[in-house]
Amino acid sequence: MEKGFLPICRQDMEARGWKQVDFVYVSGDAYVDHPSFGHAIITRVLEAHGFKIGIIAQPDWKDKSSIMEYGEPRLGFLVSAGNMDSMVNHYSVSKKRRKTDAFTPGGVMGKRPDYAAVVYSNLIRQVYKKTPIILGGIEASLRRLAHYDYWSDRLKRSVLLDSGADLVSYGMGERSIVEIAEALDSGIDVKDITFIPGTVYKAKNLDSVYDAITLPCFEDLKADKLNYARSFYTQYCNTDPFVGKRLVEPYEEHLYVVQNPSARPLSQAEMDRIYSYPYMRTYHPSYEAMGGVPAISEVKFSLISNRGCFGGCNFCALTFHQGRILQTRSHESLLAEARQFIWDKDFKGYIHDVGGPTANFRYPSCEKQLTRGVCKEKQCLFPRPCRNLKADHQDYIQLLRKLRELPNVKKVFIRSGIRFDYVMADKDDTFFRELCEFHVSGQLKVAPEHVSDAVLQKMGKPENSVYQAFVKKYKKINQEIHKEQYLVPYLMSSHPGSTMKEAIELAEYLRDLGYMPEQVQDFYPTPSTISTCMYYTGVDPRDMQPVYVPKNPHEKAMQRALIQYRNPKNYDLVLEALKKAGRMDLVGYDKHCLIRPRHSDFIPNQKNDRNQKGKPKKKKAIRNVHKKKTK
Repeated sequence: MEKGFLPICRQDMEARGWKQVDFVYVSGDAYVDHPSFGHAIITRVLEAHGFKIGIIAQPDWKDKSSIMEYGEPRLGFLVSAGNMDSMVNHYSVSKKRRKTDAFTPGGVMGKRPDYAAVVYSNLIRQVYKKTPIILGGIEASLRRLAHYDYWSDRLKRSVLLDSGADLVSYGMGERSIVEIAEALDSGIDVKDITFIPGTVYKAKNLDSVYDAITLPCFEDLKADKLNYARSFYTQYCNTDPFVGKRLVEPYEEHLYVVQNPSARPLSQAEMDRIYSYPYMRTYHPSYEAMGGVPAISEVKFSLISNRGCFGGCNFCALTFHQGRILQTRSHESLLAEARQFIWDKDFKGYIHDVGGPTANFRYPSCEKQLTRGVCKEKQCLFPRPCRNLKADHQDYIQLLRKLRELPNVKKVFIRSGIRFDYVMADKDDTFFRELCEFHVSGQLKVAPEHVSDAVLQKMGKPENSVYQAFVKKYKKINQEIHKEQYLVPYLMSSHPGSTMKEAIELAEYLRDLGYMPEQVQDFYPTPSTISTCMYYTGVDPRDMQPVYVPKNPHEKAMQRALIQYRNPKNYDLVLEALKKAGRMDLVGYDKHCLIRPRHSDFIPNQKNDRNQKGKPKKKKAIRNVHKKKTK
């Protein structure tokens, strides 16, 4: 493998002495050769297997010549919208256009299209009618079968059909992309590549499809949302590579989309090899004049120690993308990567993160997962930890200790977040103590998400009592080590199951805590999550029971405002929410009140006719005001 960036233009290709590339990788992100970026990993994996790759980053989707830079590739086009779904990248949950894009040089917005995977593929098809197109990345992965699209508010077909592509490589695609490349290289027609785990393909008949579950057809999904809920849960229960079945989704006559079972998880040796490739660890130098790529700042001095997550939060798409089986890198691999950047001129002594989807997971949740897969209809941590759960932080403790001992390292942070219920399930407090002593700098961010058990149940999160026990122990440990450190809770508004009652319950909790979060995450219905299925169908797909869903934008704004009730800009929304919920007892001057009254819309009563200190107003004070007015 040559040291240096991969080609980004024909001139680079020719400088390497190549007349043609094997694959052109089209990406919605700028080219950053760092293992935190999907395009960097996939291209380096293919390079390691002897394939020639040319990159076209953020082509002009209005000009078909922009994807003709290298001419026709020998084997095919690889297309990804980027590290994020392009719609999430472009729009806030209120569907307002975002102002910046961290994955674009200079943070400029608008360098990729909406629904980028589809648009790029259609652009390629205008020029190259028969060249194989393989979709990958999180956008294609989560849209591989029929899915609810929040931005158009409708059910959409598989991305494979709307894009005109030949295959989808879903999930973490290192295994499947190599198998696809080798199959194409051996002369197999892309239409005959139907046998690779971790892929989705089109079929005109089911003659060669075996051991499959047939889902409801697309027309039936559109006709009845309950059909979609059942179909989605079948998909959810078949994401495991060991026990998951092949799925067939029928469309119009003689057209089927077939999803093969997931690719097997990587071994530790395979993970280590993938992260050992000669990444340049930064953005392409051609972006320097434009201000560089902002996203690199968060990951340049961070370490990815694991992938996969058995946390099972219902609003998270990781089950569909990375899966629930945990895969880790060795200490040696992580230390070797750290030794590369601790001598960087920009390194200030702080390793920003050592983690992944959940930082403190370093083992599969139980022994059977690597041979028999995860449980289909049971979660490892929800509603309470499974009796087979292996709650053990010893390996993570040893890793963090080794990193702290490296030269030039002042502090090792854990920014990707810890799972507090997993910490509480560990009977040994060593990790908790060392976390507080060495890895927190004043504030520890955790994600209880809510305080209402009714909402937490719909989120797939532990009961509030577990978080409260964590808070208590956190305070106790910090007292023992003589540190004044705080918890910053991440909270979510408007999740399915949250009525105004639960939203007010959360506001009251924050009042008692004396804390107002600067940022609040309003529930975002991204493709292929249980929570999004609830949002679209109005039922919980796990039991098909009705769920209250706050959909009205004004109601969502009120629930969000309640979390930040102290912000004067939210006063009217908070007052309206309290009126609607019949909770005007929370308007007044008592300590328990959320907001104070305005004379124009407030009728005094005995309970809240009080002064700012909570004491009854004195008549003398009223008379004095009256006298001043008379004068």
